[in-house]
Amino acid sequence: MITQVTKGIKVTVNTNFEGTFFKNYKMHFAFGYTITIENQSKDSVQLTSRHWEIFDALNEKEVLDGEGVIGKKPVILPGKSHSYNSGCLLASPIGAMKGYYNMVNFNSTEKFRVYIPTFGYSAPFVLN
Repeated sequence: MITQVTKGIKVTVNTNFEGTFFKNYKMHFAFGYTITIENQSKDSVQLTSRHWEIFDALNEKEVLDGEGVIGKKPVILPGKSHSYNSGCLLASPIGAMKGYYNMVNFNSTEKFRVYIPTFGYSAPFVLN
């Protein structure tokens, strides 16, 4: 488990290896992750968009930007949290991701970034 706090917003990441499969005549390594975003501040906030940097040992860095997370722009009240599951396909059994969420503080209307700590992926068979 990896955790980071930015401006009272705690991001926790758990990862898991889902397995391997062939797609377009190439081997792919599937990884899943669960992210929990906990509002430890005194203000209500909303996640509006995300930015990801995906590192694959066999490919160049991939950058992804998008609205919300898994089709939602959650409002997170003080003391509450939002969790979601997603995944990543890599060409290598080793990789990593990092990024940030763009958020809005409802009380001050301030826009700010909440950083997602770098988390690694490694298939169990490469850890010998």
